[in-house]
This record gives sequence, structure tokens and C-alpha cells, in this order.
Amino acid sequence: MGVYLLRHGATEWSDTGRHTGRTDVPLTEVGRDRAKGVRLPRDLPVISSPRSRALDTAGLAGLTVTEVTEDLAEWDYGDYEGLTTPQIRERVPGWTVWTHPCPNGETAEQVTERARRVLARADDVILVGHGHFSRVLAAVWIGQTAEFGVHFRHDPATFTVLDHERESPQIARVGATS
Repeated sequence: MGVYLLRHGATEWSDTGRHTGRTDVPLTEVGRDRAKGVRLPRDLPVISSPRSRALDTAGLAGLTVTEVTEDLAEWDYGDYEGLTTPQIRERVPGWTVWTHPCPNGETAEQVTERARRVLARADDVILVGHGHFSRVLAAVWIGQTAEFGVHFRHDPATFTVLDHERESPQIARVGATS
């Protein structure tokens, strides 16, 4: 079955590129509609971030959340919470979450460790969370660190499947809705 990474539906902040970690921003109507179109297995445990955008996405997709954990929360952007990358780059040229620190937020090393904790207990499960952190989970699944997450795309209200080919971890599917 594998591990399914479901990203929450669109929010006003995700639509405008604002970094949304701790702030609990609701889904837009488009985000709600797209979440309703996601089709995932109904016979797997569902673990979710505690943010309403993740919990609401799970419910709209017809999933029953069996556990809620802060370990699936989005990257903590610290002082950059609510800012866009262009706004941050006015202060720090060339900044990306993948290559630069987030003052008073999580480091790439901390996010990598959190992803390792989640994946150490994830087997045949649906994990409902966020864009950057889901990309980190995919990177860690294949033996990389958070910074490697830049190589994955994870749009709102889509899922990625982490699986194995024999003994090798693989990204089996990306950007799916059913």
C-alpha cells in the first residue's frame, strides 16, 4: 500500500505565496472543492497535522482522521511567517527555505529529524499535511535531507505515494488526486 502524503487544499495564503506554518488559515472555496475530489483508500489509518486546513481537507476527501500530531505540521518559518519569498528576498537576497535559515523558526536539520520521526512509524498510512513538509518527507523517504525537497512539487489537494521497489524506497506517484 505505501505511505500517502496528502497536502491540504488551497488557502488564501497558499494562493498568494505567503509562508504558512503555524498560522491556521482556512481553505478557500476552491480548496474545499478540490479536496472533495481527492480519492484515497478508505481502509488505512489517517494521521493529520492539527491545522484546520489539513483536518478539513481530510474530512472533505472522505477520510476519517485516527490521529492528530504536531509532527505533521508545516515547517516553522519563524519571523518569515506570512511573508512571500520576494518580501523575504528584499532583506536576504537569494533566500529560499531550502538554502537559508528562518530566524526564530525551524532549521532544515530540525525539519529533517521531524520527518525521520514521522516516517519511522509510518507504514500503510495516509499522512495529511502541508506543502514544504510533505516535500521533506519525500526527500527523507529516499535517504536525503530537507534541502532535497526542492526537487519535488506538491500542489494543494494532491497526494504523493511513497513505496518500495523491492528493498529500495521510491516515489511511486506524485501530484495525484485519485
